[in-house]
Amino acid sequence: MSDASPRSAVRHIETMWIPMSDGTRLAARVWMPEEAERQKLPAILEYIPYRRRDGTRDWDDLSHPYLAAHGYVCVRLDIRGTGDSEGVIRDEYLKQEQDDAVDAIAWLAQQPWCNGNVGMMGISWGGFNSLQVAARRPPALKAIITYCSTDDRYADDMHYMGGAHITGNLEWGSTFFSIMGRSPDPLIVGEGWRRMWLERLEAMTPVFGTWLTHQRRDEYWKHGSVGEDIGRIQCPVMAVGGWADGYTNTVFRLLKTLKVPAQGIVGPWGHKYGHVGVPGPAIGYLTESLRWWDHWLKGKDTGIMQEPMLRAYVQDSVAPASHYETRPGRWVSEPSWPSANIVPQTLHLNDAGLRQNGTLGAAAGKPAPLAIASPQTMGSAGGEWCPYGLGGLGPELPLDQRGDDANSLVFDGEPLAAPLEILGAPVVTLTLASDQPVATAVLRLNDVAPDGQVTRVTYGLLNLTHRESHAAPTPLAPGKSYQIRIPLNDIGHRFAAGHRVRVAISTAYWPILWPAPKAATLTLTAGSSTLSLPVRRPQASDAQVTFGPPEPLPQSDRTTLRPGNVYRHVTMDVATGAQFIEVLRDDGRSTHNGTGVTTEMVKHLRYRMHPADPATAYAEADHDLTNRHDQGWETRIKSHCAIACTAAEFIVEADLQAFEGEQRVFSRSWTQRIPRDLM
Repeated sequence: MSDASPRSAVRHIETMWIPMSDGTRLAARVWMPEEAERQKLPAILEYIPYRRRDGTRDWDDLSHPYLAAHGYVCVRLDIRGTGDSEGVIRDEYLKQEQDDAVDAIAWLAQQPWCNGNVGMMGISWGGFNSLQVAARRPPALKAIITYCSTDDRYADDMHYMGGAHITGNLEWGSTFFSIMGRSPDPLIVGEGWRRMWLERLEAMTPVFGTWLTHQRRDEYWKHGSVGEDIGRIQCPVMAVGGWADGYTNTVFRLLKTLKVPAQGIVGPWGHKYGHVGVPGPAIGYLTESLRWWDHWLKGKDTGIMQEPMLRAYVQDSVAPASHYETRPGRWVSEPSWPSANIVPQTLHLNDAGLRQNGTLGAAAGKPAPLAIASPQTMGSAGGEWCPYGLGGLGPELPLDQRGDDANSLVFDGEPLAAPLEILGAPVVTLTLASDQPVATAVLRLNDVAPDGQVTRVTYGLLNLTHRESHAAPTPLAPGKSYQIRIPLNDIGHRFAAGHRVRVAISTAYWPILWPAPKAATLTLTAGSSTLSLPVRRPQASDAQVTFGPPEPLPQSDRTTLRPGNVYRHVTMDVATGAQFIEVLRDDGRSTHNGTGVTTEMVKHLRYRMHPADPATAYAEADHDLTNRHDQGWETRIKSHCAIACTAAEFIVEADLQAFEGEQRVFSRSWTQRIPRDLM
């Protein structure tokens, strides 16, 4: 569907101050349609901490002017203590953040150019707080679009997965730690900018250490997890995600649990909007969002609510690669979720008489014990927990799985006589025992091509002490047999005829997963363990799912002064056997011509591990961020963050330095020793 509606002229306001109830002012960038001078219009709010003036400016310029041209006052608001907004920020998703959003929505609804209807949207952080603020029920909030977000901050975010600590906690936590200490722009906030900056720096703390003190699903994580009481959300929700992203499961949980009108769209993309989605195909996402807003904020019949509840892209079998410009596949639809069109198919994990190989069969084989103790470095072909779709600049996606499979317990089905299509969450149920009280099981569902190449379809993992509860884990009794249910991430995939379905089981997945305190051996009982596949029957209605082409993108108003670079290197120390992984993300240096602000950001990640010793796990991250313009403002943040461990504790280190020009104005270091809690 294409957008052919007339467009309005739009006035851009670089800074509008929105007052909070405590007198703090938050800085907003606003796009105002010309008809707002003659009539009241709905407003759409995006509320994130990534600096509207020099951080997400290019990103904002893709969507807000488009919606404003169709009759919406679009507001891009910096969270308290970020960008040019007053105050300080201390953590993610605090009550203060939600309170400010409620204040902002009420203020917008009362403006002379607003008709009292407000929508809220965002990707990632903005998707999170759209859900959280909706659960606060501000009266003027009539609908939201949440993109690449979560309803469960413990189970489905970059801190923990399956009750296990993942290195995304440091990767994202070190970034949060660094970017939140940046200075406001003196051209916007005036002479008090240094005072504001020093207040922010004094409030800084290594938040990834805070997150690591909450290793169970406690009240800290329940705050902001809207799935705790999904009925509190009483406005319509559109949820969007991508198969290559880290947050796709949320779409399916929301469609299943929400009590309000809801729609879901899942494409092949990484952590990107659908109109710029990579891997492709990208879609006319802005047009779809406009249909949503016109229906719920203007009362127009756009046909959006006649669309199926779920529109998802089912990916075809494809050779493994670190990056895809486009994933072959097709769009399908489901009128409701869960869908009666999805039928579970059970396959049994059977012994094949070989040490580390078994079969997948329709019938259960004889019970047989099969043991697996993976090297701690197993997982180097796993890609990243949350790929961003960097346009081929770095290996974010899983590589050929044969190397990882060699260090796993694998079960293969027979070559498929016909294509097999799945949509939803595969589930593996294992009968197993561990020789350690703390252990992790990692499950991968793979697509094995006739030529032997292996592509990861989806995966899941579980800290086995969390087998019954993330809130109250219990140690394993060594040698005791347990039946464990492990859901894998939701996926839409079509195994080609002639390909094999493979389940691979390991005890490690570095560097995504932080290792258990001691190396464990798991003994699986083949014949009494199963894989349940959500098999989907193709429907004639699938051919009716269509999206318009991606909307034309505005030309960038940015001058590149130094190009960026992304790479990932894996090396091994021949003398010790230790593995080293190095990831560089250099955004380069560029100047936005409209503001004259130059930005530069370099992120350097390093991981090391000995294959036989989980206590050697070490991850560190360096950040170097600069903001400047010709009016005499030049600020720089340099940080170093690291996590190490023993069998009994995590060791967190952080160092932060801030510079004005060449002069260092702030320096602080932190060290924390955090007991491991069955993790």
